[in-house]
Amino acid sequence: MKKTTDGWLSGLLGVLIFSGSLPATRLAVQSLDPIFVTCARATIAGVLGFLLLLGYREARPERRDLFPLLLVALGVVLGFPLLTALALRHITSAHAIVFVGLLPLATAIFGVLRGGERPQMPFWVFSALGSGAVIAFAMRNGVSASPIGDVLMLLAIVVCGLGYAEGARLSRRLGGWQVISWALVLSLPIMLPLSWWMRPATFDHVGQPALWGLAYVSLFSMLIGFVFWYRGLALGGIAGVGQLQLLQPFFGLMLAAALLHEKVPAAMIVVAIAVVTCVAGARHFSRTVAVRRP
Repeated sequence: MKKTTDGWLSGLLGVLIFSGSLPATRLAVQSLDPIFVTCARATIAGVLGFLLLLGYREARPERRDLFPLLLVALGVVLGFPLLTALALRHITSAHAIVFVGLLPLATAIFGVLRGGERPQMPFWVFSALGSGAVIAFAMRNGVSASPIGDVLMLLAIVVCGLGYAEGARLSRRLGGWQVISWALVLSLPIMLPLSWWMRPATFDHVGQPALWGLAYVSLFSMLIGFVFWYRGLALGGIAGVGQLQLLQPFFGLMLAAALLHEKVPAAMIVVAIAVVTCVAGARHFSRTVAVRRP
């Protein structure tokens, strides 16, 4: 029980850290190219991850770990940051954040496909209801004015769910911070040259908010948040702890309102209460059920 509780607490801390990712990314891409932001955040975090691995003298991953680490890198180091950065050129962070409501379902599905988890049927009911509540909240004012931004966000959710599930599976053997550090190090040979190539000719036009946004997504979103998040998924279960992501849109919306002065409707409170109820229900039924074999 203590192990599961520790997992949920670690996962919640990870969600709180990730909640600032989209507002910080939007700050960064207002003055910086989205591709540069994606490459720079991975490069900065990758260098720090390399120093951590070197300082703690971590053993190299086994050959069987290389493909899963590559999937983690493609999902959370490259795919999600790049797709969201591009999407935020077309939509507001408040609108992008609500797509995170689909991330728990995506993570749970990949947890079944890649992690071998089998949650009880009521878990899927609560998960679907929670996601539905977030999506309904997102669509309260009709379809987004930018289909391109919406498609990019949907693709981001799919690759991120795969990266979360794969990283959590590896974390059970390698450890949470080791997984994201190795994934970042694997990305360095590509991200470091691209960062140099895509860098602005001058940073004179780049304001402090953009630089602070880049710093946040590099240190917290790309590295520190994953230390807690992968630990939480590994201890508490991929499908179950993944439901905490339903809370991320509301944490993120509050940050968007505070930092970017984006409008947050009062209906958010009602939907947030419904989502918390669904998360509690999903947690109760998230325990994996035994699968009968002939």
